[in-house]
Amino acid sequence: MYDPRQLQVLAEVARTGTFTAAAEALGYTQPAISYQMRTLERAVGAPLTTRHGRTIRLTPVGAALARHAETVLAVLRTAQDELASLVSTGGGQVRLSAFQSGCVGLVPAALGALRRTHPDLEVVLTQTECADSHRLVLAGEVDLAVVCDLDDAENPPDPRLTRLPLLTDQRCVLLPADHYAAQRESVTVAELAGESWILERVRTRFLLACQEAGFVPRIAATSDDQLTIHSLVANGIGVAIINELGVSAHTHPGVVVRPLRGWPTRRISALLWPDLLRSAPIAAMLSALRSAARGLGLGDAA
Repeated sequence: MYDPRQLQVLAEVARTGTFTAAAEALGYTQPAISYQMRTLERAVGAPLTTRHGRTIRLTPVGAALARHAETVLAVLRTAQDELASLVSTGGGQVRLSAFQSGCVGLVPAALGALRRTHPDLEVVLTQTECADSHRLVLAGEVDLAVVCDLDDAENPPDPRLTRLPLLTDQRCVLLPADHYAAQRESVTVAELAGESWILERVRTRFLLACQEAGFVPRIAATSDDQLTIHSLVANGIGVAIINELGVSAHTHPGVVVRPLRGWPTRRISALLWPDLLRSAPIAAMLSALRSAARGLGLGDAA
């Protein structure tokens, strides 16, 4: 009998092509991946990989086992979820991760609806960045993740995972209520070149936009906390950019929100292994997320 953890390692090596990339995807060290592969090869009785330059190729035996590994891992995930439902006090458990504005603007409404329809279903929530959520789903550490697409070019989603659209939103500017631009319907980054900025830690796209507009932003404060950002803007410390989803949960009375022109629309989706779609708790969670997304009145799922 083969160890499921070793089958997961083989499947990831097959997907990424190197032990190092497989280690990064699974959160292991590279020596740990090598050890698991050697142990699996001893159990099989034949080599599973060969080195080709800087990459790893599967032998015919390795390729055959990798195909079976995908099936085995999918069945185990479904079984784990179903058994959790039977063992728990009637409702089961869903492990959910989401990025910050998703945790602020979307997830609470979904969990509130879920509590009314499935009061015994336990949801364990983790707030983390989209790239980390992707890794957690791949590793089976969460069942379902709320993610966005703007970082897909740098961190493309694994094609084995299913992505279900929930909604779209846009980037907005937070301005003090007495700011000169507060009377405009929308603003651009270039129009605020002379302002002080309150920025989140992840700011690469914003800094590139400033560079394209011909200026270097003056940074007054850094915060990832929604309430802190609103309070700093309300007190005249600077202006800020924030996602529409985050604004939907809270707006300080001393702050005006205006759409940021020239910024790509963000598509927000649920990410999971396709076999988990058959799970009743997961289906209930997805239904609640879709309902909450519609209730926000933002952009439709695309």
